[in-house]
Amino acid sequence: MRRWVARQKRRAWRSVTDHLRLHPSFLIIGAQRAGTTSLYNYLCEHPSVLPAARKELHFFDRAYSRGLSYYFRQYPTVWRSALPFGPRLITGESTPYYLFHPLVAGRVRHALPTVKLIVLLRNPVDRALSHYHHSVNKAAEPLSFEAAIDREAERLAGEFERLCSEPGYHSPAFNRYSYLARGVYVDQLERWMNVFPREQFLILRSEDLYANPKVALQSVFAFLRLPTCDINTSEQHNRQDYAAMNPATRARLREYFAPHNARLYRFLNRDFGWEN
Repeated sequence: MRRWVARQKRRAWRSVTDHLRLHPSFLIIGAQRAGTTSLYNYLCEHPSVLPAARKELHFFDRAYSRGLSYYFRQYPTVWRSALPFGPRLITGESTPYYLFHPLVAGRVRHALPTVKLIVLLRNPVDRALSHYHHSVNKAAEPLSFEAAIDREAERLAGEFERLCSEPGYHSPAFNRYSYLARGVYVDQLERWMNVFPREQFLILRSEDLYANPKVALQSVFAFLRLPTCDINTSEQHNRQDYAAMNPATRARLREYFAPHNARLYRFLNRDFGWEN
């Protein structure tokens, strides 16, 4: 009973402070297992960036039917946030499923037409293995990595189409077992750039964030028009340790992703160097 009363009080408070809330200035939309947790946590260390209620709100993919009032209540109030740091304050969230979900780009465009979009892209071979172990750790993947990629097409059959035709549908399979599909970045970026102009995107290599996070952060600060700030980047967030990929499997995946990467490089006029 006490918990119910506490929840009702929180909901009532959020409702009466709707008009005071910051709206998101940026979204980190992907890719999954590409450093989004680290980047978001680093960003929230900046004195001008205030976090959402949680890093991954999953509004535009899973909770869209709850309406924008619900979504904006996940962000801080202006009066509370403005006191310590002055008027130039921003907020945002990081849900890496947004990049991959077929309906999210249009929904975001409708709700937040001027929002800035940050994308981290990781070598898709490495991303696939990290994604696999993430599923294993959540007890959602009983197969070996090789068996999982062999069966991916079967597991995902019809899910993309159903997500498009049934706006309220949530597909655990599309989320969990898309080890290869999520690494075909060009198709996802084309979908987003069909509804948003390119100047609203900042696309970073995950490898650059891992190697020199302070430099990567400065480019993010510049993109968001934030003053330069020295952030402690010594902690890596959401990191997993696991065995190296079988060399034969790596060669197979490099061959699989090569044409998709080539399309990506042409589309963005940028070589990510993943074949080296």
